[in-house]
Amino acid sequence: MATEHTPADDVVYDLISVQYHALKAAQATDRYLQDAGDHQDVRAFFEEIADQDRRRAERCHQLLGQLVPARSLSTSSA
Repeated sequence: MATEHTPADDVVYDLISVQYHALKAAQATDRYLQDAGDHQDVRAFFEEIADQDRRRAERCHQLLGQLVPARSLSTSSA
């Protein structure tokens, strides 16, 4: 990924959006796990999708780190 991107680029926005929704889904899955109670097959399914959401959010974080150098995110008053 040789091209530097700014936080306003579409690809950066897209990754942030995917990351946000993955994290929101993980939060919802916590409630679903509580609702599943003793239904082990349902709990296993919810745990599986929670893991997928976690991995998706982590991968977005990695890609954002590659696309947007830390210096472009800092606020400078110069």
